[in-house]
Amino acid sequence: MISEISPCKAAAPHQEPLFPQKRVLYKVMLNTAIIGAGPYGLSVAAHLRHSGIPFRIFGRPMDSWLAHMPKGMFLKSDGFASNIYDPSGDFTLERFCAEKRVSYADTGIPVGLDTFSSYGLAFKDRMVPELEEKMVASIDRLPDGFVMRLEDGETIKTQRVVLAVGITHFEHMPESLAHLPSEFLSHSASHREVEPFRGRNVVVIGGGSSALDLAALLHEAGAQVHLVARQTSLKFHGKPTGKARSLWQRIRHPQSGLGPGLRSRFYANAPGAFHYLPESLRLEIVRRTLGPSGGWFIKDKVIGQIPLMLGYTPQGAKVENGKVRLHLQTADGAEEDILTEHVIAATGYKVNLDRLNFLSANIRSKLKTVDRAPVLSPTFESSMPGLFFVGVAAANSFGPVMRFAFGAGFAARTVTRALAKSFSTEPMSGSVRAVATTAK
Repeated sequence: MISEISPCKAAAPHQEPLFPQKRVLYKVMLNTAIIGAGPYGLSVAAHLRHSGIPFRIFGRPMDSWLAHMPKGMFLKSDGFASNIYDPSGDFTLERFCAEKRVSYADTGIPVGLDTFSSYGLAFKDRMVPELEEKMVASIDRLPDGFVMRLEDGETIKTQRVVLAVGITHFEHMPESLAHLPSEFLSHSASHREVEPFRGRNVVVIGGGSSALDLAALLHEAGAQVHLVARQTSLKFHGKPTGKARSLWQRIRHPQSGLGPGLRSRFYANAPGAFHYLPESLRLEIVRRTLGPSGGWFIKDKVIGQIPLMLGYTPQGAKVENGKVRLHLQTADGAEEDILTEHVIAATGYKVNLDRLNFLSANIRSKLKTVDRAPVLSPTFESSMPGLFFVGVAAANSFGPVMRFAFGAGFAARTVTRALAKSFSTEPMSGSVRAVATTAK
């Protein structure tokens, strides 16, 4: 079969492509397919391109940010921790903001969603022009690799697949609410626009950044919002003081891409070492670290502005006369009902490989998993040779940094080294380095 892929050797950033106005057709199997075009997929692609490893990448660029987060929100990550990664570190968020004359600081100025989304699109244009905005319909196993079918009907055989699918496949909905019809219940990922809720009564469930940001934006848009959270108090990041920290403060609480502190520094900067911790300890750390909290910039828009019902957990819900009666309970057994027009579950995401319907049942049944997440090697490879997972699906193996863009650099470097090693040792007759023809 003929697969259309990228040239073996990539052009340097900002230079003309090696084969201008041409695509390369190899009469052999594709080396690598990347599924997903968020920070992780784009970072992996930029690294493969630089290393001359042929690939194709599929997906909608920055889809989670452009389609599944509300306009007007800010990232919880600091500016210096919100990059997408090319091998030389040329195109950082700081550089993008300088080019576009957007206010930027490593810390102290929150990164707007629109700014980060635009940066991701610019990174794609500059570093990953090969991106194909096509969706993958199915992936199945072959004796010597994988076969992929795209939604447009194209079939591709590939030796390796890197899944960088992000969070949107893993929306978590509380079981106590899941039975409600969609007109009365939605996940926070469904709301790019909040204006349709103007004048309506809405209950937001959750105490993390998604819930707090969405509740504040709904309130500003004119909705009547109640926030319900099982936590008895809300947590917010500390506001940067702008003052220089002492040497002792920097030693005791070093800055990191996950916030200050020695543990956060380890999780952010040493995901490779994290991988070698005992499995039970890794799972506990991932479960407990960086729990629900909001950015410092959202605190004043929530506290004193929005009615809060803290310490309550939804136990059930039913529709009555066109509204939802939400039944809540506290840890000590106290109960309360609240009537609302719509419930938004800002209850986060939980990795579950069964949610990746485009992976064949045959693949999913053979993958080694823990808590429904893939068990990965030190190179992000799953128990099925040639199938790699990066991003949130890799958190149980490499730590909480995989839930944030900051982890994309380590993932891209690690996967690229592994693929480059295989690429350099593969026989010429079976690799994508076989004789190629060019097509105008």
